[in-house]
Amino acid sequence: MADTQATRRSARTPWQVTRSVWYAMFMREAISRTMADRMGWFWMLFEPVAMVGIMVAIRSFIRGDSLVVNAPFIPWLITGLMGFFLVREGMIRGMGAINANKALFAYRQVQPVDPVLSRNFLEGMLRTFIFLIFMVGGLMLDQEMYPDNAVRAMAAWFSLWCLGLGLGLVTSVSATLVPEVGRVISMISLPLLIISGVILPLNSLPHWLLEYLMLNPIPHGLETLRLGFFEHYHVVPGTSMLYFWLFTFSLIALGLLMHLRFIDRLKAS
Repeated sequence: MADTQATRRSARTPWQVTRSVWYAMFMREAISRTMADRMGWFWMLFEPVAMVGIMVAIRSFIRGDSLVVNAPFIPWLITGLMGFFLVREGMIRGMGAINANKALFAYRQVQPVDPVLSRNFLEGMLRTFIFLIFMVGGLMLDQEMYPDNAVRAMAAWFSLWCLGLGLGLVTSVSATLVPEVGRVISMISLPLLIISGVILPLNSLPHWLLEYLMLNPIPHGLETLRLGFFEHYHVVPGTSMLYFWLFTFSLIALGLLMHLRFIDRLKAS
């Protein structure tokens, strides 16, 4: 009787078990992401640096800075790239999360959604750290990288983080069950970079085209992030965080429902 009572007292709640799983998977992903490859940190920093360098070089030919209203071009470009990479990596990393952790599904405490959540959280932390490095570096080079409205900037950054989570949840199921979906998603990353207003402002486009491009939620988040950094920045007409969050919540709900519906197939795939 005493042993039974002791066992009951020592039994963990479902939340405690889930939290332990998430912590273990986060540490596993963190070690794999940052220490398994000696060049891992280099590539995480080099990609945005290379993109900024290329676009600054192109700017000298097309005078892209004259198209940005009330914001310096280089900080405007950096904030857009950092926000876009946060969403893109959440989507891309989520696709491979299930297959990379398939062996762990032998433990009944581990569900297919757990590695997706862990990867997204880790990627968000890494991208936030890299963004802070860019902000400090920009300030040292006399660039306007300090947000005029820090609360708005942090809220927009968190919003983009959540959008990446929603996309990761959906793509993780889709790409695991239908591998061809993963190839298509990888192919659209570059076009998505262009049509999201990351490297060139959308304000210069015709209104009829802009109406279609603003169906994409990413520009809404990026424009709000830029507005947090540049108080007088002229955002793209039609920017709405209400639309952004409705889209994001719908993606997260759809992704979770897909994980529940196909849980057995995901474990067996």
